[in-house]
Amino acid sequence: MYVDYMNSPVGILEIGASERGVTQVIFCESESRDINKSSITSRVVEQLNEYFNRDRECFDLPFDQEGTQFQQAVWQQLLHIPFGQTASYGDVAKAMNNPKAMRAVGAANGKNPISIIVPCHRVIGSNGSLTGYAGGLARKTWLLKHENAQGNMF
Repeated sequence: MYVDYMNSPVGILEIGASERGVTQVIFCESESRDINKSSITSRVVEQLNEYFNRDRECFDLPFDQEGTQFQQAVWQQLLHIPFGQTASYGDVAKAMNNPKAMRAVGAANGKNPISIIVPCHRVIGSNGSLTGYAGGLARKTWLLKHENAQGNMF
């Protein structure tokens, strides 16, 4: 397991990777693990810096997320929500041809281990309200403002 940290405008990010790809990008309070960088963690830091500097809207990184088949499908669907757009949990469920799975989509969204890059922050309530975010609503608000997010995408 490879680990690196990044100070970002939304706080410290812990970046994890395997030999195959990114395993996590999570918010943390401090650097609690030994740094063990890899070419993948270095690419993550580089691309996140570009994102925060408004030089990148799409990420080009390999993933190695652990999750159920349904969670994996939700996380893949999140990648289809473009920079500057939002979608509701219902929109994501409909795009997966499972319109009644809104709550399950919400639960899978909350388990996303790769914050920002797999854009769970772009998922909002059906009425346009900001709903839960593992990094906290202040971070979600900041990220959506950073992207100048507009209405629903699907």
